[in-house]
Amino acid sequence: MVVTLSSDGGAGMKEWRRLDGHCMNRQMDMMCAAFVVSDIGAVASLHRRGQGRVRVCTSRANREDLSMNGTERSAQRVTLVDYGAGNVRSLQNALKYVGVEVVHAQRPQDILDAEAIIFPGVGAFGAAMHRLKELDYVHVLKEFIEQSGRPFFGICIGMQALFEASEESPGVKGLGVFPGVIRKFDTENGTLGVPHIGWNTMQLARGAPNGEEDWFLRTNPDAPAMQPDRYYFVHSYRLGEADDVDQLAVTHTVHGHQRFAAAVMRENVLATQCHPEKSGKAGLALLRAALSSQQSDRPQLFLPDNYSNSKTAVHNSSAAARGLSKRVVACLDVRENDAGDLVVTKGDQYDVREKHGNNEVRNLGKPIEVAARYYQEGADEVTFLNITSFRGEPLGDAPMLSVLERTSEKVFVPLCIGGGIRDYTDAAGNTYSSLDVASKYFRSGADKVSLGSDAVYAAEAFYCSGGTLAGTSSIEQISRVYGAQAVVVSVDPKKVWVADAAQTDHVCATSEDPARWGPNGERFWWYQCTVKGGREGRDMDVVQLVTACEHLGAGEILLNSMDADGTNKGFDLDLVRMVTESVSIPVIASSGAGCPQHFVDVFQGTGVEAALAAGIFHRREVSIAEVKECMDATQIRTRL
Repeated sequence: MVVTLSSDGGAGMKEWRRLDGHCMNRQMDMMCAAFVVSDIGAVASLHRRGQGRVRVCTSRANREDLSMNGTERSAQRVTLVDYGAGNVRSLQNALKYVGVEVVHAQRPQDILDAEAIIFPGVGAFGAAMHRLKELDYVHVLKEFIEQSGRPFFGICIGMQALFEASEESPGVKGLGVFPGVIRKFDTENGTLGVPHIGWNTMQLARGAPNGEEDWFLRTNPDAPAMQPDRYYFVHSYRLGEADDVDQLAVTHTVHGHQRFAAAVMRENVLATQCHPEKSGKAGLALLRAALSSQQSDRPQLFLPDNYSNSKTAVHNSSAAARGLSKRVVACLDVRENDAGDLVVTKGDQYDVREKHGNNEVRNLGKPIEVAARYYQEGADEVTFLNITSFRGEPLGDAPMLSVLERTSEKVFVPLCIGGGIRDYTDAAGNTYSSLDVASKYFRSGADKVSLGSDAVYAAEAFYCSGGTLAGTSSIEQISRVYGAQAVVVSVDPKKVWVADAAQTDHVCATSEDPARWGPNGERFWWYQCTVKGGREGRDMDVVQLVTACEHLGAGEILLNSMDADGTNKGFDLDLVRMVTESVSIPVIASSGAGCPQHFVDVFQGTGVEAALAAGIFHRREVSIAEVKECMDATQIRTRL
């Protein structure tokens, strides 16, 4: 790494070479000093002591252009405050990808000694603050922020914790660096999905010419012309306009009719509600700029001096520039084949074996390679479903954990993992909770976990107790620590036909179209929930299940259909409408997609927030780009 340090005075130049711990220097008759260093933390130290302007050029294989808007920046060694909150592996991988060296704080003094701090967080406000107190980090974080003058970057909970309190955890105090209370989103009479999950734009809050409001942050140079970049958000609580944030907020975002602070900044502190490490190319560029830019009262990233000529601002007055986009999710059903290798597979109505030859498990590729391809093609999320994990020991599934770890090194959009997340006892008699299993998945690179059979059992217990929240279900345990947004419930319903709705207590759908009637002319049907990969039905309908799961603390529903799966005839719109009208949490439609128009149909015909496909993407019958182009052509918000 070559670092040029421009001096304000003096007539000499020293060139330093620190190689394997040895240094040498020589005088040169120039007005600046050049250093070649291997310890990039030394660069930040020089800059912090006010010894001029630092320009960094990498001399290693990863020769990223570290300039942003003409601003020269100093790369740093960053200390990551890892207090056990969610998926820090992906953040570490993203930092490594953009050329930042990461060290982990092991004790309070490490925070005070840090050149720069990054404070991540996925989880509940109260759990995060409790853990910070346990580690004795609260006072040192405040001291670092308020007295050191060195860079601090907070993400999600790392932003919310800077304020006084949160409605999520009454009675729990935040760091109190800034005034204000974090408040829950209003569901707007059940019309708005909460948590706020997905890709949204960030509107620049201050400094725009003539007070114009239609300037948006843009950090990805490869994005379509005049399109604001979209960044990934996942949260139920936000810093609203009612709080005293006028001098802090540098970007705003809109969810429904609610405007909230998406990024705040003061002096050495920058914090974002979005997750840069999960926001694809735009997020990586934001992360690089936020950690490497020179400190300034008007940083070029958020407050460009000249908006019209800025590379980080774009003007767009279209209504489509504001608000959450619809997500296109790529799903990978993963299981061992007969040779013992993990493969991506896909069933026809849940049957994953070939119909000919040796009846082998259908092999559609290697999980890591397929996931990386979908990221490059523009998938908004990638979901792994470990479809036979209910038979074994989840924490003993080293190959699946390895897949997550290695995928998170290449894929910088959200990763969800499902299968086998439950309480269990292993062959040696050791007992593990569903929280233990989920925590291992989070530490291996997952951002969300998907619960299947265990969610059905939890819902049954919920109704048997008269709707009492015992706090012991897998949903409750995980959401209490990691937040509702980290818990997805995967539902596997199938149709049960009845001649008359009065014959059952379950919520029924009906049709006047004879082509849609049952095998014996039945005009009514209800959706029965199943467990064990669809192999066993339960006396519970889909509305009962999703309603209970929302009460228990789930943040999202992944809605499959055993009847539509593998048919390529489109999503079951009756099923999707039934579920989206029953809950206020986001819903992902799954099963049945066969062409781009099917995505348009489900987005226009229901209130669903995301749609998922597997087989048509695996077999390259339809590309993710074709789906998004079709959505864009029909005025459906999407991340292009």
